[in-house]
Amino acid sequence: MEMKDLLKQGITEALNKAIAAGTLPAGDYPDVALEVPPQKEFGDFASNIAMQSVRVAHKAPRIIAQAIVDGMDYPWLDHAEIAGAGFINFFLKNDVIYDTLKQILAAGDAYGHAPLRQEDTIQVEYVSANPTGPLHVGHGRGAAYGSALVNLLRAAGYNVQAEYYINDAGNQMNNLAASVNARYLELLGKPAEIPENGYHGHDIIETAQAIIDQDGDKYLDMPEAERLELFKDRAYAEKLKALKRDLAHFNVHYDNWFSERTLHPDAIQAACKVLEERGKIYEKDGALWLKSTDYGDDKDRVVIRDNGVPTYLAADIAYHKNKYDRGFKKMINIWGADHHGYVARVKAAMAALGYDVDQLEVLLLQMVSLFRDGKPVKMSKRTGQAITLNELIEEVGTDAARYFFIMRSLDTQLDFDLDLAKSHSNENPVYYIQYAHARIYSIYRQAKEAGANLSMDWSDVKWDTLTNEYELELIKKMAAFPEEVQRAARERAPHRIAHFVHELAGMFHTFYNHCRIIQEDKDLEKARLALVTAVRITIANSLAILGVSAPEKM
Repeated sequence: MEMKDLLKQGITEALNKAIAAGTLPAGDYPDVALEVPPQKEFGDFASNIAMQSVRVAHKAPRIIAQAIVDGMDYPWLDHAEIAGAGFINFFLKNDVIYDTLKQILAAGDAYGHAPLRQEDTIQVEYVSANPTGPLHVGHGRGAAYGSALVNLLRAAGYNVQAEYYINDAGNQMNNLAASVNARYLELLGKPAEIPENGYHGHDIIETAQAIIDQDGDKYLDMPEAERLELFKDRAYAEKLKALKRDLAHFNVHYDNWFSERTLHPDAIQAACKVLEERGKIYEKDGALWLKSTDYGDDKDRVVIRDNGVPTYLAADIAYHKNKYDRGFKKMINIWGADHHGYVARVKAAMAALGYDVDQLEVLLLQMVSLFRDGKPVKMSKRTGQAITLNELIEEVGTDAARYFFIMRSLDTQLDFDLDLAKSHSNENPVYYIQYAHARIYSIYRQAKEAGANLSMDWSDVKWDTLTNEYELELIKKMAAFPEEVQRAARERAPHRIAHFVHELAGMFHTFYNHCRIIQEDKDLEKARLALVTAVRITIANSLAILGVSAPEKM
């Protein structure tokens, strides 16, 4: 049992003893909450359970606290102190602290991971950018955050499916085809113009040139309508392949790629039929409207236009109906902040279909601003267009890009310092963390050269040789990792793991600067080798959640 769980169980047992003895009245007492005090002199853990129990016990907090402390006679508890208005500070014996090390070393890659709960299904849909061109840095934040959230939820024991919704139907695909067609004609010396809502990126020229390189001018004599359909399919296949390749290069992988095309027309018609049967859709001016104002939207929304063409909302209704019908307990959409107004109408549609809207959770990502030399960077030097995710990766690397995207809460604007992300200094958080991991492998190499036993068999370690504050604080920090994973998962907050591992790396560097590892006292040497191995495991497991590598050398 983990240190914190052991203490929570002990407090609950002590509370029940006090109730059984008549010291405290029976009642519905709150769950025990624990926190790590900001200063070590206040103990290993603190609880406000006494203050939270006043309404049930009808006694002063310090009296309740004393009743709990009196019942906590455990071999693993050194002592407990009542502080302030009724806080209880707990001081654990070192033996139970050492148990954390044993757990980490035994669990290895699984440390911090909860067992899979097959029934706790969550679908996470993220990025879902139109397959019409390369991903930009805004998509990069969504990709890093979304994939880290998937990793985090899986570590917390959820059964997660990651999905990409391919917007491969509608006007954007027609505009893609028209844009490629215009560039194709231009490259062959024919007059042409990019349509008003077309795509002007350099990648469109590359697509057109690739068609010419393969097939020459053979499509010039083809009727334009046929040529546009051909170019639409060619460009779509190329863009989707590039999109998948770029995401994989960024350590982003999906379990399912869902095509919007599969919703047209049957699934959309089926969704509209259900809405019609439930009286949630009506005809006006030749169009079909959803009664979204019945569910808190500011106005009703068109689902089918007067020309019979479905709106984007119609496809989204059919898509989300499909999600619900697949039976997920929870569905999480990660959208850009510019989709804020769209949340109400999608949830309104799900409510109109009779689904539980609380099962659908929409997280909104704020904007990313790039800075170089302290100045905003908006355009690519290479193309004059918005900076792509690939260009960012080329400049700072996948690891730095992912960490910087994840290290701030998704609901705050992110200022991305390109110079800092590239620097090999302690100010660069991802470098600082990875250096800690690599430093441990350096310790192994030094230990091997000194003739130390590196069998990784820790059964005979004399744990009680680890007694100084740097060692014990490291162990206590690592003990918090499993609960940090659970809390971060509940809060949908991968940045908590980024902060945790940065703090752990800092504590390790401090330990390293104060505690000699390779030394004449072989018992202490082996115990410290076991300690740094536990640190390595915890850092690596944290970075794995973030999708960041844990190098052995730097």
